Amino acid sequence: MDIFLRGLASTERRIRDWVRRDRVVAYSMVALVVHATILGLWAWSSDGFTASGSYRPGTDFSVFWVASHVMLHGAPAQVYDYVAFGKLERLLLDGYQHGGFLPWLYPPMFLLLVTPLALLPFWPAFFVFVAASAAVFVAAVLRVSGLANALGNAKLARLVVVACPCVFVCATFGQNALLTAALAAFAVYWVERKPVLAGLCIGLLAAKPQMALLFPLVLIAARAWRVMAVAAVTAGLFTVLSLAVCGPQSLHLFLASASLARDITLEHGDRFWLASSTPFAAFRLAGMDLTLAYLAQAGVALVATAAACYVWRRTQEIGARASILAVATLIANPYTWHYELTWLGIALACMVATGLRRGWARGEQTILALAWILPLYEFFNRVAEWPQVGPIILLLMLLMIVQRVRAGAGSVQ
Repeated sequence: MDIFLRGLASTERRIRDWVRRDRVVAYSMVALVVHATILGLWAWSSDGFTASGSYRPGTDFSVFWVASHVMLHGAPAQVYDYVAFGKLERLLLDGYQHGGFLPWLYPPMFLLLVTPLALLPFWPAFFVFVAASAAVFVAAVLRVSGLANALGNAKLARLVVVACPCVFVCATFGQNALLTAALAAFAVYWVERKPVLAGLCIGLLAAKPQMALLFPLVLIAARAWRVMAVAAVTAGLFTVLSLAVCGPQSLHLFLASASLARDITLEHGDRFWLASSTPFAAFRLAGMDLTLAYLAQAGVALVATAAACYVWRRTQEIGARASILAVATLIANPYTWHYELTWLGIALACMVATGLRRGWARGEQTILALAWILPLYEFFNRVAEWPQVGPIILLLMLLMIVQRVRAGAGSVQ
C-alpha cells in the first residue's frame, strides 16, 4: 500500500509539474520552430529582407560594423559625428538599414572591441559575431546554472539555452547583450574561485557601463574586496587605453551623444517604452510625469538593489547570486531594450535547474513561463502596442529568487 501511495503521489506531482526534463527539451524544440517561422514570414513579407523601408536582421550590428571601418580606416571620433557617420552608413551599407541613420551610442571602450569586425564583409562578420557571442553565452550560463546536471545531458542543456527566446531576439539584432551577459555570468562564477578573472570580467563591462550598475554594491555585500580592486583597475586601464587610441575628445563626444539619446529615446521615445521592460518605460507609457517617473524608477531600483545585496550577503551559491544580479540589473537600469533581456536567460536557466532538482513551489512554473516568452512579447510590442507588463514579470522573478533563498533552497550549485 505504501508503494502504491508513493507512486500515486509521484504521478500527481508529475501531472502538476509541467516544467519537467522531457518537456523542457520539447518546449525548446517548439521555440526553435517558432523562431524559424518568424524569420521565414519576415523574409517572405519583405521580399527576402530587400523591401524598401522594411526592418532587417542585423540592424544594430551594422552600427558596430561601420564603426569598425572608422577604427580601421578613419578617425575614431568620427563615430560620434552624426552627419559623417550617417554618410558612412549609407556608403558602406548601400541602403541596407531600415529608415536610414542609426547612431553610435557606446563609450570609446566598446570601439576597441568592435575594431576587428570590418576585416570581414558584412554578412560573414555578422554570423561570426552572433555565433561567437552565443557560444560564450551558452558556456557561461551552463557554468553558473548547473543546467547540464539537472537535465542529465550537456548537449540538451546547450540546446535549451540556445533555443531561449532571449537569445533569438538578441541574435536577430546582432546586439552585444550575449557578450555582456556572459561577462556577468562568468564574473559571478569566478568571484569565490578566481577573483582576478571575476574582476577582469566586471572591468570589461565598462564597454556598456549601465549593465555593471549593481556589481559594486553586491561585491560590497559579499565583501569581495579583491574582486572589486581588480575590476576597478581593469576598468581604469580599459578606459585609458581607449582614450589613447580614440583620443580624449571621444569621451566628451560620447557623453554628449548619451545626453541626446536620454532626452530623445529614454525620456520621450514611446517606441522605446513599448520595447523596454523597465519600470520607467511602463510609467512613461502610462502617462506619468517625467520627474515622477524617475522617482518611481528610483524607488523600484532601490527594492531590486536591496534584494540583490540581501541574496549576495546571505548565500554563496552561484546560481542564486547570478539569478538575482541579472534580474535586479534589468529592473534597476532605466535604459534597457528587449535584447538586453538576454540577461534574463541567466536567471531562467538557474531557476529551471533548481526546480528540476528540488521541486517547484506554487506559481514558480507560471512565472518562469511568462519570463521565458517576455523577450518575444517585447520584440513584437513596438508593432502590437500591448500593455507594458515587463516590470511585473521581472519583479515576480525577483520575489521568486528571494523566496527560494529565504527558504534555504538556494540554487543548484
